[in-house]
Amino acid sequence: MARELDEKDFAILRKLAPEYSGILCPESGHEFRSILPPVSNHIAADEEDFAERVARLSGEDWGYLTDQILSGREDLGCMPEEDIETIIARIREAVSEQAAERVERLYHLSGCGML
Repeated sequence: MARELDEKDFAILRKLAPEYSGILCPESGHEFRSILPPVSNHIAADEEDFAERVARLSGEDWGYLTDQILSGREDLGCMPEEDIETIIARIREAVSEQAAERVERLYHLSGCGML
């Protein structure tokens, strides 16, 4: 489900990619509709860079992102599995084991074409 990013979303995006000031995805030229996939796929140099970037987020940021993921507003479907594992570990630490399991299940179901 595509969404329009709001100021809270852009505040999180600035933490993840302070060097990037645009609202357009660098590869597609379209406005961002999610936060984590463009950082993973287009801004972070590699898996390690992505992990360092997401480590900047607070527990509150992770709570918000988890809610967005579970409501279908933050789409993780196009992200590489190693970055999903990083996200799930961060959610496990910052939010809860239960939330991490729900995000992991959602990711795997969406990847199988079941959602």
